[in-house]
Amino acid sequence: MSVFGRVGNCLTFFKQPQRYILAKASATQESDGKILKIPEPQLDIDRYCDPNLTEYFANNVSKRKGIGSISRVIELYNKLAEKPDEMIRRELIQEALKIPNETHAQPAAYGNDPKVIKLMGSTPKYSFQPKPFDQLMEYTDQFRMKELTPFAGHKAYYLCRELAELEHALIKYVVQRLSKKGFAFISVPDILHHQIIECCGVATKGKRNIVYRLDADKHLASAAEGELCLSGTAEMALGGFLMNKKIRREELPKRYVAVSRCYRAETADVAAERGLYRVHQFTKVEMFGASTSCQSEVLLEEFRAIQEEIFNSFNLHLQVLDMPPHELGAPAHRKYDIEAWLPSRNVFGEVSSCSNCTDYQARRLNIQCVTDDPAQNEFVHTVNGTACAIPRLIMAICETHQQKDGTVKLPEVLQPYMSHKDVIKPSRSVSKFVRRSKEFSRLINLEKN
Repeated sequence: MSVFGRVGNCLTFFKQPQRYILAKASATQESDGKILKIPEPQLDIDRYCDPNLTEYFANNVSKRKGIGSISRVIELYNKLAEKPDEMIRRELIQEALKIPNETHAQPAAYGNDPKVIKLMGSTPKYSFQPKPFDQLMEYTDQFRMKELTPFAGHKAYYLCRELAELEHALIKYVVQRLSKKGFAFISVPDILHHQIIECCGVATKGKRNIVYRLDADKHLASAAEGELCLSGTAEMALGGFLMNKKIRREELPKRYVAVSRCYRAETADVAAERGLYRVHQFTKVEMFGASTSCQSEVLLEEFRAIQEEIFNSFNLHLQVLDMPPHELGAPAHRKYDIEAWLPSRNVFGEVSSCSNCTDYQARRLNIQCVTDDPAQNEFVHTVNGTACAIPRLIMAICETHQQKDGTVKLPEVLQPYMSHKDVIKPSRSVSKFVRRSKEFSRLINLEKN
């Protein structure tokens, strides 16, 4: 008998989903009067604490950015077996939640370097020096990123005219393709309870977290301890959409697509990631799937094939990477990155990824696959993938298809979604903003001299 069976009711939450009773009724009432119920995680603690697997889990934690301590989990597990105690139980939960998902056997053997598993297209050739995206669009009224910090914040940007059209063309084109493949289209919220985000495997606290938290004094929180956050990806909202759901095995796999704004506190100072490459907010089309344990690897390959098909239709030079353990987020069992060639830098840059999270998220969100035989019930596996991240895809398309005269040829598949335009043309006159910036710089230089 496991330790959970021996200590009785103290650990019954591992056997059946219990719910947080939220303290502030005034702050927890939904529009229909119900209280938000977040399931407690149903983790496989017995497996974590199997003596035959201690080294396996310790090695996995070590390779995965060193988050979590399996020895601490085992220590608390043994303490609880000796003396049932609510404080120990809670600490055990918190420590076990830090353990990352198990890593697929193939990438686990890669070491620190990703493996290139596929190349598509070829390196574009030019009779001129290709310009970076920012410079390519500098003298147009279509892109603006300078002098926005005072009123829009760091890394803010505007896409105007044809670039704004291109954003919407990409969204419509990608969503239409996915709809034809049987994906259910869902419009999702961008503000989420912090526990939904954490159940998906993303920390909302700590120095290195990338989540924007809303001011609890100004925004109605869902619980005394449950602050609201801006979502970093539609994956989180789609996971929350399925929370506490019981899905019949014959209905799986399920495939969803959502378009959302994504908010991330991270940015980089390195030159390669300046400009539009890494920003605080952007639009993204996200794929999300729920499957049985036997279907998730196949579903991951399906998502990857869809990504390759979409990006290849834009005539980009691409490479697909199978990512090593230290590049995986806590929920991922396996992750593929797709990178597009950026001519101005002579390097590949990430434009997409897809991950198989197995039952990591489902155990935290209580998403179950059910059958007529309860003994065959299991937690679903979740798979996610970026179908289109607007800023980086626009960068790759514009840089790849730029012409000597400063125009950008549009991929044929996007032209029907842009009133059949086949090219993005520079503005005939320099924008007022650029003229103003140049005059300001000239005056500053005169003052210095």
